[in-house]
Parts: sequence; C-alpha cells; structure tokens
Amino acid sequence: MVSRPRLLVNLLAGAALAAGVCAAPAITHAADAGSGDLHSRIAGVDAYLKSRPGLVGYVVRDRVTGAVFSNANANTEIWTASTIKLAMVTYLLTHEKARLSPQDYADIDAMLHVSDDNAADRLWFKYSGADHMAFNNAFGGFGMTGLQPKSGYTKFYPYWGFQKCSAADLDRLMQYVLMQVDPADRAYIAGRMRLVDPIQQWGVWGAGPAMSPGNKDGWSDEDTGAIANSVGFAGPGERYTLAIMDSLNGQGDIANGQATDTHVAQLLLAGLPS
Repeated sequence: MVSRPRLLVNLLAGAALAAGVCAAPAITHAADAGSGDLHSRIAGVDAYLKSRPGLVGYVVRDRVTGAVFSNANANTEIWTASTIKLAMVTYLLTHEKARLSPQDYADIDAMLHVSDDNAADRLWFKYSGADHMAFNNAFGGFGMTGLQPKSGYTKFYPYWGFQKCSAADLDRLMQYVLMQVDPADRAYIAGRMRLVDPIQQWGVWGAGPAMSPGNKDGWSDEDTGAIANSVGFAGPGERYTLAIMDSLNGQGDIANGQATDTHVAQLLLAGLPS
C-alpha cells in the first residue's frame, strides 16, 4: 500500500537518514504440450477484461509443462505500488543477509505480511547505499529488466514508492524467487506469501484455498489514477504463477482493480490440475 501524503513526510526524514538475470522461460502465446486446461481459460479471461475498467496486463505460467500465456498489455509500464517489496526482500536476503538485524528481519516480515510502508522505508533508506542505487542495480538481475525508477516526485531518488515495471517484469521476478533464491529463503518467502494478512487476500488469492495461493499485492492512488497489482503462485510446489497489473487510468478505484485481479486469478487458476 502507498499513502502519498504520509510518504512525503517520511521521505524527508529518510533522506536525512540516508545523508546475474533470472533465466525464466520466454513469454509465449503458444500452448505448450500438456497446457490444454490452462490454455482453454485464456479466451474467457481476455473477454472478461474487455468488460472491465482500466488497462490490465498479465502473465500466467505452468511451471510443470512450461506453458506461458500473456495478454497484449503484459509489457506495458505501470506503477509497481507495493509489489516492488517482493524485489526488496529478494535483494536483502541475497545481497545483505550478513548485515540484517533482528529489526530488519521484522521489517522484512511486515513488508510481506501486511505490506508495511514504514518497514519498506526503513529498509530502503538503510540499504540503498550512498548513491541510493543498491536496490535498483540488483533488480535487473532478478529479471526486472524493464523496471524504471521515476524522478520528480521525491528528493530521495530512486525511491521504492515511485517506480514502474510491467507484468512481464513481475513474472520474471517470481520465477527468480522460486528458481534461484536459496532454498531456505525461498521457503520463507513462499510461506509468508501464503499467510498474508486479509488486507492482501485478493488478486492471485482468487485462485482459492484449494490451490494454496500466495501473493504480494500492491495498491495505490497515482497521478495516472488507481493502481491494483498482484504477483504470486498457486498449486502444489508453486506450480502456477501469475503476475497481474491493473492501471485504472481514472476509470475506476482501487476496489475495482482488486476485484478485476481477483476474478482473473479465479478464472485462470481455480481448480487447475496439480
């Protein structure tokens, strides 16, 4: 979650405190062998999205068959909102683990569980380095090659709360977490994503309890309008992954976007074979 008035206050305080790419399979629209059940759902999802406000990009994968499907907006740049916190956690556990304090671990947990903005601020200002670039320099190595920080919003640049990426970037990040992160850290991240607070039980969560979903959501009101994004997984062994980004562009509010994301996840993932 991103609250802009609160952010500007914290950024001033934070500024004083601060005085290898994932080899995920390429996105394809073709149905791979064994992908029939997932493939059969794509047309229904795309038809549903035509009835919804805003611009939605998504990428869905079956990590067992290798099938990957995306829509025409999958590479469109959209505000990340708090989905970038998953990338922050990945950076901290892969690059800064030796320096993490008990408070840092508590903040990592809070970012995953309730999408705590204050926790994200503390970690960003502490670990972004003298040039503020430590996080952003690493994000491309997690597959987020299209991620772009945006200037002109804060004195502290780059800042986690003002960055844009695409659903394809979030998809590659999710693959990196599930394929490249140390197994113990991967298990921790996935476990916390499965136990998110009710404030984040939407989006990929729409796969339903039988699919044991986990997600990191992000929602905010931006200069382009409301944003509602979700990235996560469902199924045994995190078999299926979904990244979905929704920029309402003044056509609806956050609740509209959350409803869209959740129904897309339900249409794509609910009841898929294990």
